[in-house]
Amino acid sequence: MQRLVHLRWGLSSARTRKLIHINPNHCRAFSFGVHKEVKDEMLKENTLKPKHREMSDAIENWSRKSFYAVGTFGIGGVLASFGLYGGSFSVILAVPVGLYWYQGLKDMNQRSSSVLYNFPVLGHFRYLLEGIGPEIRQYFVESDNQATPFSREQRAMVYSRSKLQRDTLPFGTRRDVYVEGYEWINHSIYPCHVPDEHRRVLVGGPQCKKPYLASRYNISAMSYGALSQNAVKALNKAAKMGGFWHNTGEGGISPHHQQGGDLVWNIGTGYFGCRCPETGGFSAERFVETIKANSSVKMVEIKLSQGAKPAHGGMLPGAKVTKEISEIRGIPEGVDCDSPPNHAAFSGPRTLLKFVQTLRDLSDGLPIGFKLCIGRPEEFSAIVAAMKETDIYPDFITVDGAEGGTGAAPPEFSNHVGFPLTDALHFVQNTLVGAGVRDKIKVVCSGKVLSGFSMVRNLSLGADICVSARAFMFSMGCIQALKCDTGRCPTGVTSQDPELMKGLDPAVKFHRVYNFHHKTLEQAFHLIGAMGVSDPDLLHPGLVMRRTSGGTHAKSYADMYPPVDSNYLSRMTSRKDTITTGSLVESSWRKGKQLLQSRPN
Repeated sequence: MQRLVHLRWGLSSARTRKLIHINPNHCRAFSFGVHKEVKDEMLKENTLKPKHREMSDAIENWSRKSFYAVGTFGIGGVLASFGLYGGSFSVILAVPVGLYWYQGLKDMNQRSSSVLYNFPVLGHFRYLLEGIGPEIRQYFVESDNQATPFSREQRAMVYSRSKLQRDTLPFGTRRDVYVEGYEWINHSIYPCHVPDEHRRVLVGGPQCKKPYLASRYNISAMSYGALSQNAVKALNKAAKMGGFWHNTGEGGISPHHQQGGDLVWNIGTGYFGCRCPETGGFSAERFVETIKANSSVKMVEIKLSQGAKPAHGGMLPGAKVTKEISEIRGIPEGVDCDSPPNHAAFSGPRTLLKFVQTLRDLSDGLPIGFKLCIGRPEEFSAIVAAMKETDIYPDFITVDGAEGGTGAAPPEFSNHVGFPLTDALHFVQNTLVGAGVRDKIKVVCSGKVLSGFSMVRNLSLGADICVSARAFMFSMGCIQALKCDTGRCPTGVTSQDPELMKGLDPAVKFHRVYNFHHKTLEQAFHLIGAMGVSDPDLLHPGLVMRRTSGGTHAKSYADMYPPVDSNYLSRMTSRKDTITTGSLVESSWRKGKQLLQSRPN
């Protein structure tokens, strides 16, 4: 016996009503989804969108054209009321219409706020709600520290520093200092000053001919295409003004990166900028051409994986491969472009290091490094073992924590793949120290680094340099709308929509990026000085504390992540016992050496 089921979906369109005959034996299967043919047709009609999204869509689609349309309608209403009811009523109606036009035109003639420029009049409601937000959260919702990925407290700090507004905290900390996870530094009763010579880091090992003197805090990898051209310009102008680097992301070097700032050229599996047109692999000839054409490139970073989506490739649809993107990336216009999860130029630890040396030779001695999110620890150990075997060392290693996130990815990859930064940084530091190669390599770290304290914590755990992506997005006006992958970023940071991009004026925003960078570094060095340390290289995990065990105990990071002796892995015997302070490091080192011996490359 069959049952007749009448489905109503979304909007009240005739094509959204389907009569489906379902066998009772198939009811269980039907409960897990709509019949495929019906679902496909509904998706094509875009009728599966829930009704509660209609209001948010109207807000999202508001624009300067919408402002003019509503304003014109308002003027028409005033004229109509004058004809129907006379002057008194029309005057009353004309006041709000006039105020609407006044405020909207004023919004469109300022460039300090991307939201107000892109959403005239309507954008003020966002700031109104933001203004009363603390009271609403205090009495009805949550504290400033509960929202994710970044709390309001964190975002407000970036906004204040980028605009040179007051960023002090009155009436004491808002944090519960006895809750598990609370962190603090051990200050000294003999504070000191961090001199200028210790505020920068020289990147470049013994095999590097052109070492680079880097800032302790820099812009992490974000590609043009993921960011708008105005955002890229603002970042690079700020990098020039502040003397810090700007990582291109794997999308290649665009004309928008050429604003005078130092660049770190990020090379991913698509080899954009050094891509062979025929095979899609690495082209040494194209690499040399790009290096010679871009004197602003100071270092080259090989991307093995990233925290947002480790071991996950991507596909750039042909519709997005415009003429400009085609020229920048060296790919055919209008054709789908695949970025596989693995590299074609190498396939193992030894060939990776040979590729590092190849890029170093082709670039005439620039610092060459690689970026990765730690996954299987023994694979990183195998790379370090291969360094000692081949005597080829990268100049730097960028450790990206799994909490990194400018790349949109499936939830399974974003939420459950890769080591978080603290665990990864500890493992990398101890492996390099234990292998006796730490002095040859600088360690760069990334993963939600947006305050002076987060910098100090990571420097104490072993990093030489910190980089961030989302923090610098906030400094340009990002409001964490979480629409990065839709093309509808309301502030124009990640949108390629020309109308939305206009809201981000590089001439205004680059000052804010510079201000945020300068203030964050300033606070980091103040903290280091307060710890009685004059050189960030002298920081160690024992200076940073964390509350554990439900908040009843506190441990230093040295207790939780014990350091190891230099070169002790090389002296380690073949015993199977790994119950020591470096058990993960030791077991991974043994497995890594076995992995290296089993692979010819």
